[in-house]
Formats: sequence, C-alpha cells, structure tokens
Amino acid sequence: MGENIRFHFDVDGDDFSSAGAASVEVKKQLRKLGFSPDVIRRVAIAMYEGEINMVIHADGGTVDVEVGDEDITMILSDRGPGIADVEKAMQEGFSTARDNIRSLGFGAGMGLPNMKKYTDDMKIETALGLGTTVIMKVNV
Repeated sequence: MGENIRFHFDVDGDDFSSAGAASVEVKKQLRKLGFSPDVIRRVAIAMYEGEINMVIHADGGTVDVEVGDEDITMILSDRGPGIADVEKAMQEGFSTARDNIRSLGFGAGMGLPNMKKYTDDMKIETALGLGTTVIMKVNV
C-alpha cells in the first residue's frame, strides 16, 4: 500500500441515529482497499462500540484512523467525564449508563470489553473531568 491512509471523524454526542457512521465509512473503505472480512469486522465492531460509548458517556468526540500495511490504528478521544475505575469498566456487564439510555437498548456494559476483545492492542488514557482517549490496533 505504501503510504498510510488516514481518516478523521467527528462523533456527535447524544445523537444515536448518527452513532456508528464512522465505523460504517471505515468498513466501506477497508473493503475497497481489499482487507480481509475478519479484519474489517473486528475494526468495525471495535469502532462502533467506541462511538456508542462517546455518545452515551461523553457528548461525542473524535475518531482518527490510520490504515497501514501491518495494522489499523483507531484513536477515539472525548472530553467527557473520564472513567473513574478503568478496571471495573472493563468488566462485562458493568455500566454507568442512565436508565433512559438503557431503555433504548444501549448501555449493557459490553462496550469496552468488546473493544478489547476485537482488537490486538488497546490502551485507555483517562482523566476525571478531562476526558478519555482509547487507542486500539488491529493487526492485518
């Protein structure tokens, strides 16, 4: 492929109808670039979960994707409240989503665990009151 390809997306907070738009676009682009269905699926799931988390918990944020010959890196950043207890947040089923979010079918506590499950590397940088950045890689 040569030079890495980069994408940038803004994720609108509190807009569930547009949540996932970035992951859908990246999925289309990866298909065009000829990546394997497994890699595309893993990237799309991890990104979608991250986008939903930004809508639910952080009033949106940004997604930057870098597609290289060896891996695909996704950086999701927000200026939300931060994650008080990352270890607890990584447990399946743990959620701080409000009841109105849960009534929409979101907030089941699988976002971060699924992001970890479908990537080869994931780092979380968070500060209370300042926001969270999640850096994920999928090897190709």
